[in-house]
Amino acid sequence: MERLFFGTAGIPLSAKGSTTAESIADVRKLNLDAMELEFVRSVHISEDKAPEVKRSAEKNNVILTCHAPYFINLNSLEKAKLKASIYRILNSAKIANLCGAWSVCFHPGFYQKSTKEDTFKRIKNAIKEICQKLKNEKNTIWIRPETTGKETQFGNVDEILALSQEFGNVMPCVDFAHFHARTNGKYNSYREFCSILESIEKTLGKKGLENMHIHFTGIEYTAKGERNHLNLNESDFNYKELAKALKDFKVKGVAISESPNIETDALLMQKIYNEA
Repeated sequence: MERLFFGTAGIPLSAKGSTTAESIADVRKLNLDAMELEFVRSVHISEDKAPEVKRSAEKNNVILTCHAPYFINLNSLEKAKLKASIYRILNSAKIANLCGAWSVCFHPGFYQKSTKEDTFKRIKNAIKEICQKLKNEKNTIWIRPETTGKETQFGNVDEILALSQEFGNVMPCVDFAHFHARTNGKYNSYREFCSILESIEKTLGKKGLENMHIHFTGIEYTAKGERNHLNLNESDFNYKELAKALKDFKVKGVAISESPNIETDALLMQKIYNEA
C-alpha cells in the first residue's frame, strides 16, 4: 500500500445504489477510498455476482476488504463447530478474492474453559489448515485475525501478532476501539497508541506498519469489555490522538470506520488524519 486509505464498513448509509457493486460508486463520490464487504451474518455475494463487484471496485478505484461472519470459534472443541468456522473463513476468502478484495478479517474465537496456551495452539492449527487450503486454491488474499473487544475472546495484540509471525499470508487486523474496550478504558492516548504500533514494528518489521488493516469506531464498554459501537463524538475514544499516531508512524493500508454513522466518521477520521 502506498498510503493509508479510509473507508466504510459496508455500504454507505447515503448510498443510492441498491447492490454492492452499485454502492462502490457511492463510496468514490464521498471521496473515500475503501469499503469493507460485511459478511458478518452470511456471505451474501454469489460467485456469479463477484466479478461485477470487482469491476466496480476497479472502475471506481476503491479498495475492498472483507469481514467474515461473526459465528466463528477456531477454539471450539466440537468438531462440527470448528469445521463450520473454518468453512466460513474459507468461503469468505474465496468470494472476497473473486470480488478483488485485498484482505479478510475475522474474530478468531473464545477461550471458553481452555488455557490461553491451548487456545493459541488450536487457533494456530486451524489457521494453518486455512492457509494451506488457500494456497492450494492459489488465493493470495491476506488473512487477518482481529483484536477483539472482550477478555473472554482470544485476540489481544500480543496474541494476534504471535499468530501473524507463524504464517506468510497472515497479518493483524487491529481494531483500536476493541482493544480500548477490552482493557476497560486503557489504550486511549497518543503514547498508548504508539506503543501498539511499536509492538507491530518490533514483531513484524516495517512491513507490519506498511500493511495494516485497521478498524476504528466510538465504543461503549463495561468492566467486561465491549458493549456496542458508538459514533466517534459520542464516545470517549480518543480518535484524534490515534490519527496523529498513525500519521507519525507513517502507517499504510486501510482504515475502516465501524461507527453507526459509517461514512460520517470515515470522512471525519480522514480529515483529522490529513490535518495531523
